[in-house]
Amino acid sequence: MSTTQSERLRELLEPLVAAQGLDLEEIAVDSVGRRRVLRVVVDSDTGADLDRIAEVSRALSARLDESDAMGAGEYTLEVGTPGAERPLTGHRHYVRATGRLVRFQLHEGGELAARVLSVDDEGLDLEVPGVKGRRATARRLAFGDIDRARVQVEFNRKDQQDDGDRQDRPDPQQQKDHKDMTEEEEA
Repeated sequence: MSTTQSERLRELLEPLVAAQGLDLEEIAVDSVGRRRVLRVVVDSDTGADLDRIAEVSRALSARLDESDAMGAGEYTLEVGTPGAERPLTGHRHYVRATGRLVRFQLHEGGELAARVLSVDDEGLDLEVPGVKGRRATARRLAFGDIDRARVQVEFNRKDQQDDGDRQDRPDPQQQKDHKDMTEEEEA
């Protein structure tokens, strides 16, 4: 996608996304065979549920139909949110990752996995998990020391507020229903 087209699309779509209370994170036009796909990635500090995604998708589709920003050829519009393990590239991404486990690639080399506790204009306060029964430690990391950062998916995170007794744990019936569905799918 040319810079000109990218800039035109951003200028055209960003106000519509902002009107829905979302941030326009990314725009990409890809060729898939003879078809083109316009992918728009949106997010907010509170996340974006399916209803908000559908609303912004309708608004973007209507605006694109009124303009010539995509040219005369056919294309498919896909609107979504960043993936679970998205890279953190801007200050607001780090703020949104507060409480999450993040893997950092450092400029000096090396890697660090830590939980983001707080974010300010200069950097991050982190909790580095302890290894082999050791306690977690606090660490300060300046933005200038970060080469890349990516949120990590946690499947077995223990909630420290209630000593591992998670309130969002599925009830036994839900677990049984899931097991039954899995067994039916395998049969």
